[in-house]
Amino acid sequence: MRNLKYILLSFAFVAAAQQLHAQDDPMKILEEASKKEHTTTIATFKTTRIINMHTLEVCGKRSLDFRISHRFGPFNSGSYNLWGLDGGANIRLGLEYSPNGRLMFGIGRSSYEKMMDGFLKYRLTRQTEDGHTPISITLFSGMYYTLLKDGNKEANGYDKYENKTSRMSFAHEVIVGRKFNEKISVQIAPYFVHYNLVDRITDKNDVYGAQAGLRYKFSRSMALTLEYAYNINDYTKTTYYNSFGVGFEIETGGHVFQMHVTNSFGITENQFLAHTDTKWDNAGIRIGFNVSRVFGL
Repeated sequence: MRNLKYILLSFAFVAAAQQLHAQDDPMKILEEASKKEHTTTIATFKTTRIINMHTLEVCGKRSLDFRISHRFGPFNSGSYNLWGLDGGANIRLGLEYSPNGRLMFGIGRSSYEKMMDGFLKYRLTRQTEDGHTPISITLFSGMYYTLLKDGNKEANGYDKYENKTSRMSFAHEVIVGRKFNEKISVQIAPYFVHYNLVDRITDKNDVYGAQAGLRYKFSRSMALTLEYAYNINDYTKTTYYNSFGVGFEIETGGHVFQMHVTNSFGITENQFLAHTDTKWDNAGIRIGFNVSRVFGL
């Protein structure tokens, strides 16, 4: 009888311990889940470009972005040219796609220098609302191929584009940014541009620099933007200027429309980062716009 009593007490103790353990486990699971799950910050920038500069953003999962970018002629071309609106424009058409919302790739064609471009973009880290990850980091690599013919071929007796690789150039960036609040987002991006072919023997093939971008959202669908690129090394005897632009963007449904003023005629990285040949202080600026239309696939 005494043994039966001990056995019953033992069963009761085990059952009580199991019940306590069962009650404790869900709490532990919730605590562990809350530690592991960190809400990511969304819409640091509204689209994949500020003006010319890539943002840290990529397209959403299984999203296709069709982009039209346009730059008019320089404002200082005067009234006869309607301050650049009559001609001498540069237009780029591009398609960008992301299969998973993290990796993105794109292709494009610009009228200036008949430039074909392709790029890869990868979101390495993403800022979280709780500060666990304070910044976002995105990697970018682009490749460019000009379809221009050598206009001096007959005079010089040789084609500078005889080797197909001479038509190619490359750009690489590490884009680091943060959304400080609902209004202000900032990013910086060290960059490296390499040209397989340069104009003069004294020119360097590599250009190093850093660019910075800002977005200030002042209403639900509108924002002001700003970007600036600074070239660090002395790479050519030709006079080029740092790219600088100020813009305004508005979101309308699936479209993002960006209107801006910039001193850069080129749109791709190998053009505007190192070969901007007009400046702000003599009205060598031009009006431009970007239109983005995103499709879910």
